Amino acid sequence: MALEALLFDVDGTLADTEKDGHRVAFNLAFEEAGLDWHWDEELYGELLAVTGGKERIKYYLDQFNTDFEKPENFDDFVKGLHAAKTAHYTRLLGEGRIPLRPGVERLINEAREAGLRLAIATTTTPENVTALLENTLGSESIEWFEVIAAGDIVPAKKPAPDIYTWAMEQMAVAPEQCLAFEDSENGIRSSSAANLATLVTINDYTREHDFSDAALVLDHLGEPDQPFTVLAGDAGDHTYVTVDLLKDLHQRAVG
Repeated sequence: MALEALLFDVDGTLADTEKDGHRVAFNLAFEEAGLDWHWDEELYGELLAVTGGKERIKYYLDQFNTDFEKPENFDDFVKGLHAAKTAHYTRLLGEGRIPLRPGVERLINEAREAGLRLAIATTTTPENVTALLENTLGSESIEWFEVIAAGDIVPAKKPAPDIYTWAMEQMAVAPEQCLAFEDSENGIRSSSAANLATLVTINDYTREHDFSDAALVLDHLGEPDQPFTVLAGDAGDHTYVTVDLLKDLHQRAVG
């Protein structure tokens, strides 16, 4: 079965959004709310065990800040913090402080020229996706993605496969027609459970994760003058990810 669609995770995959984007925005939201919480890089790495910003705040309070007295309207409190964080994150994007990872823009353009269908499958909010795409690829880039599956559109977030399953249902495609892009263990568990062949590009937070189910693991997608490093799998003679390499990976994965 031929490759027809590419499904992209966002945070850590399209851009290194976590350490210098979401983490910074969370801390700004906490400060704005008069809270003395601060998520340093090490702590944030532990909090990334949980996907979803609101879920991450709750996990922090349950596991790392158990003395905090939760207000009666706790869910609304968390939603308010997360909304403030999203506003700060959008501002950081608008200031150009969160660029795309190497090879992302080039590969997306090549995929469009080759007639491949594109989709997003992420636990981050739709607002965060829109802000990232508009501030890196331009406002018209939103239309490049046939489906943007994001945030709370499904109740069970990664590592559950639901977000990928929902995206494929909207596109009316089977897993055998698709290739997913991820950066984390929760991500590969989600895509694998959805029966998707997956290409992984690691980041500083995920380099020690288990990617044994990935079709290929790289440090980044690469550019002609910035070759990738293969961490697991076989990229043949390729030094940066092209549509031809994706078709080869897909063929090997689905037979």
